[in-house]
Amino acid sequence: MAPEISNQSLIFLIIFVIVPLALSYYYQLGVSKSVIWSTLRGTIQLFAIGYILTFLFDLPALYGIPFMLTVMIIIATFHARQKGKELPYVGFIIFFGLVVIEAGVLCLWLIFDMIEFKPSEVVPMSGMVIGNSMTAMGLALERMKTEFKENNGRLLASLSLGAEPKQASHLIIQKTLHASLIPNVDRLKTIGLVQLPGMMTGLILGGVSPVMAIKYQLVISLSIFSSVSLSAMFITLCMYRYFFNKNKQLLQNDEEISNSRS
Repeated sequence: MAPEISNQSLIFLIIFVIVPLALSYYYQLGVSKSVIWSTLRGTIQLFAIGYILTFLFDLPALYGIPFMLTVMIIIATFHARQKGKELPYVGFIIFFGLVVIEAGVLCLWLIFDMIEFKPSEVVPMSGMVIGNSMTAMGLALERMKTEFKENNGRLLASLSLGAEPKQASHLIIQKTLHASLIPNVDRLKTIGLVQLPGMMTGLILGGVSPVMAIKYQLVISLSIFSSVSLSAMFITLCMYRYFFNKNKQLLQNDEEISNSRS
């Protein structure tokens, strides 16, 4: 069992912030304020969620779990949406995708008796799935926008030769999905070799046997891999069509895209 970390000990964590802060100031990187703000915000958020989870864990599962999952999905939708806010319906599509993917993963966990339906198990594991899915959707949107801008000429040429938007966008969809999935694939390749994953480390520190910790880590790692893959595919296949208007013409800038469905 790991020793309890005192409040006094936490104060000394400032050392981990001072080093990058000093380097940022020395090399004039202009991120000193961001480092300080991010550190303070992250600390406050973690303590706040700690107290919230303590309250939720005492609630009946049928109330606490849906409430917390809904809050997490709404927040995740808001953040992922920022990567493609000029695209029509992007917020709704992200929200719908996160709900379906989280519901699917949770059902599999429960059906195959991997976890129990109680807040202390469902909420932390679902948070990892939702958070990684949010990141995957945001990265996919960002990469897709970049690809459409960089391949503007090729797309126009394909359309002028009679290609359908789906055909003209095939390479862009392929590149977007590849860029979104490769980091996750690489993470799976090195799991347990380069690093001990967070969930496994936490369970071991909590006194769980390494073998049992590995089983839980496999559950969450493969669940995240699946959810990230599905999230990237879902958002890419849903949103690429909004780079074209109803007449199958390529939209040239963000203003045209945002006005395309008005």
